[in-house]
Amino acid sequence: MIIKTSDFVTSAVTKRQYPEDKRTEIAFLGRSNVGKSSLINALTNRKKLAKVSSTPGRTRLINFFLINDDFHLVDLPGYGYAKVSKTEKARWGKIIEEYLVSSTTLNRVVLLVDSRHKPSPDDVMMYEWINYNNYDVVVIATKSDKISKREKAMNEKLIKDTLNLKPEHRLIFFSAVKKDGREDLVNLLFEDLALK
Repeated sequence: MIIKTSDFVTSAVTKRQYPEDKRTEIAFLGRSNVGKSSLINALTNRKKLAKVSSTPGRTRLINFFLINDDFHLVDLPGYGYAKVSKTEKARWGKIIEEYLVSSTTLNRVVLLVDSRHKPSPDDVMMYEWINYNNYDVVVIATKSDKISKREKAMNEKLIKDTLNLKPEHRLIFFSAVKKDGREDLVNLLFEDLALK
């Protein structure tokens, strides 16, 4: 699949602000600073489509992007950032939960984890929640350029075991810097969503 166009549509906090059309959606979810925006930019070949920040917790809204005038890619706020108040954390959690519960066109959830570390309790909780709600899920281990082949093999087992990853769910290591395997990843994530 070739991504010809990718455009920012809107930012939202509540479901009243979501796009009103019924295009299929694929949501990207992960801890703050796991690299969601960088991944989205790499997949779409747009350097500044999603705003990238070195400061965790900058994505505080749900951002909708239209791909090929066909389906929406949805960038959800990061979770688990320690340096914000409990009130702010709870607010982000409600924004994420409301979207995941109320979206009628969500087809797939892409859960991002950091390839360098064991998934956090928040990551495990999110994976379990996605499973409980029967969403199709792909797990992407980001920042894979920062680990060796040996570390990758070890961390692949660690991630699978920690999440208790189901056999039918894919775990893919990806670097937004090197973009190795980008085309295969685009096809895996998006091809079957096109023109649904």
